[in-house]
Amino acid sequence: MSSLVKPLASLLGIVLLLIGIAGFFTEGQLLIFEVDTVHNVVHILSGVIGLWAMKNYSYARLYLIIFGLVYGVVTIIGFVNGGDILGLFHGNDADNYLHLVIAAACLIVGFGSRKNA
Repeated sequence: MSSLVKPLASLLGIVLLLIGIAGFFTEGQLLIFEVDTVHNVVHILSGVIGLWAMKNYSYARLYLIIFGLVYGVVTIIGFVNGGDILGLFHGNDADNYLHLVIAAACLIVGFGSRKNA
């Protein structure tokens, strides 16, 4: 798992940054996912932090663990509240399932890797 830490942080950083930017050029729907301004900003910030974290193994691992925990909580809140995330932004079932997959991948790789590479 340790060999996946930096590549996963990098991949998430790039994809989230691009998704966040692309969301500003859509009208509430990006492919099958709901997006709005707050959602886009969260994606951009998550992506920038991921790109920053990938420069160091320990930072990348910590990013995956924290990111996985946060997205896990967002997933649970999304499913329980029908997509409403604390009144900040709204998602749909596709968002919730994607957040679940991202959270699981981050937590598996983050916790499944060595503390020091």
